[in-house]
Amino acid sequence: MCWYLYLIRMENNALYTGITTDVERRFVQHQTGKGAKALRGKGELTLAFFAAAGERSQALRLEYRVKQLTKRQKERLVAGEILLTSLLKSD
Repeated sequence: MCWYLYLIRMENNALYTGITTDVERRFVQHQTGKGAKALRGKGELTLAFFAAAGERSQALRLEYRVKQLTKRQKERLVAGEILLTSLLKSD
């Protein structure tokens, strides 16, 4: 089963990072307040980025790495200036 890493942009321009097997379903859950508590009441949400992340274990490692990035680095990831695969090179 393929897992995906995704970033959601909140109204305040902050980026939330998560993983799922179904990006569309998970995004709808977040929009309807049934996803992560961190996104509830944060206004309009936009799916900023998603990419296949392989198996669950690899997706978890990628999620951790992305959460460690600075806001600027996350924005570069969204813009396509950083490749997701480059985040696992030191493994």
